[in-house]
Amino acid sequence: MTASDSGTVLAVALNPAIDMSSETETVHPTRKIRTSGERYDPGGGGINVARVAAELGGRPEALFLAGGATGALLEDLLDGAGIACHPVPIAGSTRISFTVHERATDLEYRFVPEGPTVTPAEIEPCLDVLRAGRHGYVAASGSMPRGAPADTLARMARIVAARGGRFVLDTSGEALRATLEHARVFLVKPSRGELEALVGHELDERGIREAATDLVRRGAAEFVAVSLGAEGALLADGRHVLRMPALHVPVRSAVGAGDSFVGAMVFALAEGKSPEDAFCLGMAAGAAAVLTPGTELCRRADVLRLHEELCSTCPRHRIGMEV
Repeated sequence: MTASDSGTVLAVALNPAIDMSSETETVHPTRKIRTSGERYDPGGGGINVARVAAELGGRPEALFLAGGATGALLEDLLDGAGIACHPVPIAGSTRISFTVHERATDLEYRFVPEGPTVTPAEIEPCLDVLRAGRHGYVAASGSMPRGAPADTLARMARIVAARGGRFVLDTSGEALRATLEHARVFLVKPSRGELEALVGHELDERGIREAATDLVRRGAAEFVAVSLGAEGALLADGRHVLRMPALHVPVRSAVGAGDSFVGAMVFALAEGKSPEDAFCLGMAAGAAAVLTPGTELCRRADVLRLHEELCSTCPRHRIGMEV
């Protein structure tokens, strides 16, 4: 990387949120549901990536769209977390998501609004930040806001690559498809369902390996990490696939496991670790995230403990692929 500082991370969230979580004894219709243990966290894919990188000891920055009183609250929460901010103002208000844990059943209910509609002009300053920046890794994670041009993330990827940085992509739907068709990214992290939507049909284990490897071979990405939920994850580089089973831990909340996976991988890459070692840390962080309640994400001590367990008990499974 000649034009970028390889050790710096910029996390991009074009549709961030205020994540509110609480708990109640029973969820039922019509009547008021009294909750307790309310918690407010800055949220949305890219914001969570920055939170995880900071928790692990990094000094990430966050680039995000923000509007209204909730946008100001998002900035305050990030400032309290010690994360440097690059807020880009929009006319609409930043969304609020709501998670409720039902104690009687141990079930979790998640309510996630679409968020504000934005204009292309409101997104353009985000591209200016990327053009002016020197971040070694730029991670764009989460959903796209309504009104955003389909090629927004592809444009971001090309800008980052042109100045010597590495672009990490974690999104879904048309934004994922358009970016992989019109730009080359360093790392893309689809879930199994997102990969199946991308190829247009269901995939078995071999099909997942082949689809991930094909993305590398056709030049869409240098590395593809596919999260498989309880079945673990895999990392493809075009020649080999590193396959690892999931770490089995007690589940308190599923919120942010994928973001924790990406945040830990990007943190490790920025620290100079290999993609394979970063993948292992991502596995540990994803497992650590489900140990915490609500929207708390992973804790550093849990990540390090699970990473040590993973390294000591789980061999790396490399599957050779024909070139």
